[in-house]
Amino acid sequence: MLGFLPLLLLILLLLPAVLFLFYFNIAAISFTKLGLTPAGAVLLFGLSLIGSVINIPAYRQRFIVEERPMFWFPFIFYYPPRVREQVIAINFGGAIVPFLFALYLLGRAPLGPALAATALVAVVAKALARPVAGVGIALPAFIPPLVAASAAFLLARDNAAPVAYIAGSMGTLIGADLLNLHRIRRLGAQVVSIGGAGVYDGIFLVGVVAALLA
Repeated sequence: MLGFLPLLLLILLLLPAVLFLFYFNIAAISFTKLGLTPAGAVLLFGLSLIGSVINIPAYRQRFIVEERPMFWFPFIFYYPPRVREQVIAINFGGAIVPFLFALYLLGRAPLGPALAATALVAVVAKALARPVAGVGIALPAFIPPLVAASAAFLLARDNAAPVAYIAGSMGTLIGADLLNLHRIRRLGAQVVSIGGAGVYDGIFLVGVVAALLA
């Protein structure tokens, strides 16, 4: 029994690395299926993964959290309003990288079905996205890839893979993040990232699901 413990500890220590390598291989194969070279697939995977922690500030906005009266009789008091600053950022791995790759795939996909599938995913993402106080917009990770795959298969069976990626990535960004920008003031987060946090996983899974269609 004592001799089994070191082996068990070794397995537990190596398990995260094994899972990461498995995930890496699946993702790399999926991007290769979408028309990239093996080196390009590894580069795209690396940019998506590393870029997920890079948020590029787009603009800042200030808003009043609490307004208080300036005068109170019989004495005069001044109560300055509480103002909060919020940074709207763009996630490099969850927004910029998939946007550029989607533009690349537009040359391999029919425009009409791609736009229609993107609109469908955007509607579903908008309906399911929920603001989470202090975090941002949250979205079930598996829903956008499944909706994108279904729409791509029905609208463009011969080009289902690129259509699924375009619709899943762009539809998620539009429906979950861009169409919910008006709700971000109520989240209380100092930094709100477009393509980050709650929607990054869903956008990344789109590539894996698109590969299955290929």
